[in-house]
Order: sequence, then structure tokens, then C-alpha cells
Amino acid sequence: MTSPIRTERHGDVLVIVSNNPPVNALGAAVRQGLVAAIAEGVADPGVAAMVIRCDGRTFFAGADIKEFGTPPVEPSLSSVIDAIEAADKPVVAAIHGTALGGGCEVALGCHYRVAASSAKIGTPEVKLGLLPGAGGTQRLPRIAGVKLALEMTGKGDPITAARARDAGLIDMIVGQDSLEADAIAFARDIAAKRPLPRASQKTTTADPDAVAAFRKDNARRFRGFYAPAATIACIEKASDGSSFAE
Repeated sequence: MTSPIRTERHGDVLVIVSNNPPVNALGAAVRQGLVAAIAEGVADPGVAAMVIRCDGRTFFAGADIKEFGTPPVEPSLSSVIDAIEAADKPVVAAIHGTALGGGCEVALGCHYRVAASSAKIGTPEVKLGLLPGAGGTQRLPRIAGVKLALEMTGKGDPITAARARDAGLIDMIVGQDSLEADAIAFARDIAAKRPLPRASQKTTTADPDAVAAFRKDNARRFRGFYAPAATIACIEKASDGSSFAE
């Protein structure tokens, strides 16, 4: 069986490409391919940086619904993201279309993020009564701050690339047609920068006023639902000085 993940060398940049139509869902074969591709880039002394991008109309749009209710297959999405973040060479997410749910979490695990101007990023799990399941509630506030993390995870609505850039969630916005070339150029520019910016190692400032206001403003909307309250608690935990592992 052909893997939905392939690698392409562009000089000293390894481009990791997903081709899993229609929406590049993060099924087992994709997860396995991503881990193998990251390992390939780390092991190759000729690779200075890596870019993760997707063929088709969108970046990873979330979990593979065909796996719902089936026994888990390794590696888990959390393990994939941990492998990306742990890489000792910079990994850049090149985002187009939508990066939703698990796709957003993959992007958060990358060291840098470049996005097409039309891209949207979001964590819609709360609308299904769920929480981001691969560290998103902890990485997001560490990158973009408590206020935006509350909005994105608590309401589940995606945000534009421009807003994500303003919040520090996106490092650069580029044109749709030049996304790959610009992401490669960006990766080459930052290849030697150290330390690598790993979200799990960042800290964020607590914002109890923002949390209180968010709870108050959405009290009626959230009444009777578990997921929003649990999401808010996770965001608070990310900003109380606890380590990522906690």
C-alpha cells in the first residue's frame, strides 16, 4: 500500500507532503508516514529544516472519521505531534484551506507556521462535545495567549490567517500560489536559529479577568454543556505555572 505521505528534497529543506483526499484526514497511515518522514529529516545531515504541507484543497482538516469507534492504531496523534516538536531541526507548517481540530494541533506542534492569506485555523471540537485531544488546550494559550485560546477552544469558531498572525499564531502570511516556495524560503531563513520555539516549553501569563469575562459572557450559551467548562479549565491550567506535562 502506497503511503499518503511522501518527502521531497529542495536543497537543504525536506518537504513532507500529505496526499490523503478529500481533506487530508489524520488517519493511521498519515500519522505513521509523518513520524517516518520527520525521522528521515532528523537523520539526514543534509537536511537543515523541514516543511509540512498538504496536496489538495486543504491542510489537515482533522481526525479520520472512519477510525471513530475502532481500536486505536499507533502512533497516536499526540505522539506524532510530540515527534514533530521534538525534532532538532526546525519544522514549518505550510497551511492552506483549513487547519481544524487535529490539523490545528499539528500546526501548533510545528516550530513555525506559514499560511496562505485565505487559510482558516480552528479547534471546533467543543461543538461536538469534545476537547482538543492532542495537547491543543495547552499549546494554544502558550503561543497565542489566554484570551484567544478561550475563544477558539470555547466557542469552536475558526479564525482568519490575518487574525492568527496578529496573535502570534502564524509567523508569516503568503499567497496561495506561492505557499510552498515561500515556506521553503522561510524554513531556509530560520534553519540555523536556536533554540527552537517549542510550544510545550513556553509559558503564558494568567489572565483571570479574561477567564471570568468569558465565563460570564457565555454563561447562557454554555449552560448544561460539559465541554466548554472543561476547555476553560484546561486553558486556566496552561496559564497557572504548571508544566506542559501536568
